[in-house]
Amino acid sequence: MTDTDAAPPIDPFAPDALNAVEGLDPVDPAYRHVLRIAAALNAVPLAIGASVADALLIRSIGGPFGLLTALAWLVAILVIVMLPSRRMQRWGYHIGAGQLRVARGWMFRTDTIVPFVRVQHIDVGQGPIERWFGLSHLVVHTSGTHNSTVTLPGLRSDLAAAMRETIRHHIQTDFA
Repeated sequence: MTDTDAAPPIDPFAPDALNAVEGLDPVDPAYRHVLRIAAALNAVPLAIGASVADALLIRSIGGPFGLLTALAWLVAILVIVMLPSRRMQRWGYHIGAGQLRVARGWMFRTDTIVPFVRVQHIDVGQGPIERWFGLSHLVVHTSGTHNSTVTLPGLRSDLAAAMRETIRHHIQTDFA
């Protein structure tokens, strides 16, 4: 193979770099909405608090009124609109050959491989927002103490249940 035949280098900062390079399956696209709602539930109260502080404190010290409010709402909007899409694109998973691989992160990358023989038990959970979008999260508990829990969010509920059964079947056949 010559240098001209080589594949072009992949930009690690590209939004689809995680899943395209490593052959991992992405989480469900509806997970973006779950992240947006969770971000809104966190960011909006902070923006309201900043607005109240702006109204009460800035006027009392004679500062520029509205600057803190505008900045807080701008940050809240950015957190709600931009971050969930980026977070969702950085999750990937692959199940097969006796193991579950879960990768996440961009700047601080975590790539976890869980051999099925180390699995102690498996949970499928749903919060109210996830339930609204038909999603669940898979929690795999392994033997050991350090990093003994691996969570995979953003799965369709039927896929999470099927993954749980696949892992459960491997656990039963490995110890039976």
